[in-house]
Amino acid sequence: MGIIVQKFGGTSVANADKIRRAATRAVEAFKKGNQVVAVASARGQQTDELIADAMELNPNPPRREMDMLLSTGEQQTVSLFAMALDAMGQKAISFNGSQIRMLTDGVHTRARIISIDADVIRRKLDTGHIVIVAGFQGVDAEQDITTLGRGGSDTSAVALAAALKADVCEIYTDVDGIYTSDPRKFPGAVKMARISYDEMLELASLGAGVMHSRSIEFGKKYGVPIHVRSSLNNEPGTLITHEVPQMEGILVSGATIQKDLAKLSLIGVDNKPGNAAKIFSHLAKAKVIVNDIIQTEISAEKANISFTVGSGDLADARKAIDEISEEVHCQGVFIRDDIAEVSVVGVGMRSHYGVAEKMFKALADAQVNIDSITTSEIRISCIVSLADGEKALVAVCEAFELDKPASERKQPK
Repeated sequence: MGIIVQKFGGTSVANADKIRRAATRAVEAFKKGNQVVAVASARGQQTDELIADAMELNPNPPRREMDMLLSTGEQQTVSLFAMALDAMGQKAISFNGSQIRMLTDGVHTRARIISIDADVIRRKLDTGHIVIVAGFQGVDAEQDITTLGRGGSDTSAVALAAALKADVCEIYTDVDGIYTSDPRKFPGAVKMARISYDEMLELASLGAGVMHSRSIEFGKKYGVPIHVRSSLNNEPGTLITHEVPQMEGILVSGATIQKDLAKLSLIGVDNKPGNAAKIFSHLAKAKVIVNDIIQTEISAEKANISFTVGSGDLADARKAIDEISEEVHCQGVFIRDDIAEVSVVGVGMRSHYGVAEKMFKALADAQVNIDSITTSEIRISCIVSLADGEKALVAVCEAFELDKPASERKQPK
């Protein structure tokens, strides 16, 4: 008997009919001889509504109290899910994060999972129950409720699949898989049958909204196959799994655009050992998540350091930089919040040259100016003007033929 973890996002449980449909999927998997754990998000726009309620009373609410409030959305969903299963004659039980002892650190509103007591769930699975778990939440060492941040239900589901050694974690969404790019911005994008953890991790961190990057990290670390599927049909979706040799023949698998960004540049910092460590240590203490970093030496004495952050972290980042700038003798700080980051991702980059040349030529032909460039082994990212962002995305998608299945693209020799 295998174990399947099924995760249902907010649009998949938005109303009674959709909860029944999700419950039916869980029962179908159970009747095939599987033990089933369902992880559910808050219904529809409920999280946004709870945030609005909080802001109406306090524009800067305590993060602990926000966790207390936001966790109620998922708890409502899982209890309703269990009631739907009971009405179908199926034994079911719902749990919140604290009941399965999903232990997290104490960073409210974006906690990280430390451990899960899988025995609590196994005991119910062994008695024939379908177990429904509230996603997005856990509990810290002080028994305070914590939440994992936006998209945290994905992380909850994959972490549970890892703890239970599940055969697969199925992520049900309102899309039918992972596409080569966002179809709303590049209508020719095609669905991928398979993508590696590394590629998906890059795409998720660069703005692809289908999966949360931390959930991919769990999947890769513990070898959990993740199947992203539509909640509206039974068609196969996209399997996120370990890299296989044939993937290296595909030069670029996907392209993304990320808009909610800001770039901070520290001009004329003292060019000596330890200053970069001081700057980014101070940002870390302020809980600012830093993305791309570029350091450029401008003389033997001075250097410029630039980095990007999410727009939501800009105020905290600016405050942290203001506090440290005198210590590192920074001559000035330049901020851009009118930028977008366009990226291409593919494991094939490891063994083929010419990707950067093709990307830069596509942007040049589209009359898009590049502000800065960062790379990894399987990624190239360009910061461009926000006004040029979507034009830049379309240009690189067309250059790499992301409107065709991988088998039909011109592959490098």
